[in-house]
Amino acid sequence: MDLSNLKPAKGSTKKVKRIGRGQGSGHGGTSTRGNKGAQSRSGYSKKLGYEGGQMSLVRRVPKFGFKNFNRVEYKGINLDVLQQIAEKKNVEAITPAILIESGYISKNDRIKILGRGELKIKLDVSAHGFSATAKKAIEELGGVANII
Repeated sequence: MDLSNLKPAKGSTKKVKRIGRGQGSGHGGTSTRGNKGAQSRSGYSKKLGYEGGQMSLVRRVPKFGFKNFNRVEYKGINLDVLQQIAEKKNVEAITPAILIESGYISKNDRIKILGRGELKIKLDVSAHGFSATAKKAIEELGGVANII
């Protein structure tokens, strides 16, 4: 066997429908576009959300709510996750670099430490925010909660 013998698997390729190549092809005349109207013309593309003249969904559904463009999104990391990382990596300080390396956050994420789970090791934690319960749990063990 060599490169000249290779063929695609049976049924994996289909013949291309050649449109507008005469009546004998079966796809001549109107070229499968039907008769007249915008859709039969070249350069036609229907607008996004167009429903054939029916009032589109975007216009039927009322507007509501608002989006606060000043909102700051935080990635929540719980105490049990910090405990896992500290045991696995054998560290006494948790920084954003360690969380990025562990795959819990990406480079531009802001971090907020949340209070779920239990912390058993004294840790120095650096993050952009702390919940009250998380801060209390860290400081009870003699650790430090640094706000970046």
